[in-house]
Amino acid sequence: MMKHKIGIRHEDKYKMERRVALPPDVVKDLIEQGFEVHVQKSPKRIFTDDEYKAVGAVLTDSLDECDVIFGVKEMPISFFEEGKTYIFFSHVIKGQPYNMPMLKKMMEKKTNLIEYEKIEDNIGKRLIFFGRFAGLAGMINSLWSLGQRLKVQGIDTPFTKISQSHKYNSLTEAEHAVKAVGEEIRKNGLPDELAPLTIGFTGYGNVSRGAQHIASLLPSVEISPNELLKLKKSGEYSNKLVYKVVFKEEDIVEPVEEGYKFELLDYYNHPEKYKSQFEKYPPHLTILMNCMYWDERYPRILTKDYIASLFEKGEPKLKVIGDVTCDPDGSIEFTHKGTEIEDPVFVYDPVKRKPTMGFEGYGILVMAVDILPSELPRESSESFGKALEKFVPAIATADYNVDFEQLELPDEIKGAMILHKGKLTPKFKYIEEYLK
Repeated sequence: MMKHKIGIRHEDKYKMERRVALPPDVVKDLIEQGFEVHVQKSPKRIFTDDEYKAVGAVLTDSLDECDVIFGVKEMPISFFEEGKTYIFFSHVIKGQPYNMPMLKKMMEKKTNLIEYEKIEDNIGKRLIFFGRFAGLAGMINSLWSLGQRLKVQGIDTPFTKISQSHKYNSLTEAEHAVKAVGEEIRKNGLPDELAPLTIGFTGYGNVSRGAQHIASLLPSVEISPNELLKLKKSGEYSNKLVYKVVFKEEDIVEPVEEGYKFELLDYYNHPEKYKSQFEKYPPHLTILMNCMYWDERYPRILTKDYIASLFEKGEPKLKVIGDVTCDPDGSIEFTHKGTEIEDPVFVYDPVKRKPTMGFEGYGILVMAVDILPSELPRESSESFGKALEKFVPAIATADYNVDFEQLELPDEIKGAMILHKGKLTPKFKYIEEYLK
């Protein structure tokens, strides 16, 4: 019987992208089940070629022999081959214009596309994700950014002892560094001009929980959005504590029409009936961690006009925005683009309405690394691969030549299939309007 050949692609969208969808442990299991796994050689992947070789994978320059190919980020247009099946984060489900040429090429080549982001259970909960690691790395980076930004402004804090996430050999090492800073805060406190030091989190899913985990390694207490508004005035705070606030949908928006009550389901179904009420919070925050899902139907969290009005009143309390959501021109309107690990932050000038890369300059500092989980590549790949593993045999052995209705795949995978033989599947037909 011919062995099914699974391909693992080398990531080339970003210089610092070191993740992989299927780490060596998972590959070993698949080989033991009778699959042949071809791994494209990579000089930078967090798991070395030798680690894959040791578990029995075939190291190769090309994946021509494989019909099913797993990747992480988008693949170049020239990579797609007729009739093959590709599984990766395609970033096409919102009709992202920059990826429409890629999708068109995949349609031309009659390929099958399975999107990790849409692998969900029957209540729509994502099953395979890097999100928690985006939150973990995003919070580490934002604390590091705070230390560096304050240093530029002449304020010395223990946060300068935290490094950017990718500088640590492991998540454990990063956690130890944050805890050590926490001990220093507990013992000596923070400069009075920073107190109370407050961190706000939009959203409460995997990303937000990852970010909150890192913040909780500091001496911290959680307060409500209402308590945040009164905290400074009350005088009842300590410079030896960090105050955490989680913002839910009802804190962020309110109905446009007076007299209406906020209803979560109504907001999801009819976002146009709601407007942002978030602007009352930033004057009370030191760091804002933007960790929630957003698309253009929803009100923005922070606009360019708002941040300009905030700075008109003088240097604000808000020093750092950790835009983990990282939607270009999206929920944080002045995040014009995702940044790269090697150049991770910019200062947005609200008067000139322009960003300057680095920590210097007038304005608000934004950390918007597009591939945050790749700053913790080993742990994030292992967690992702474990969740994906149970679906791989079905994906690798399916007969994609049959009609979509007859295609035998687990519901979770079939529901994540954007293209079948180059055609948009019923659930994703709406993307057609973005292809014109």
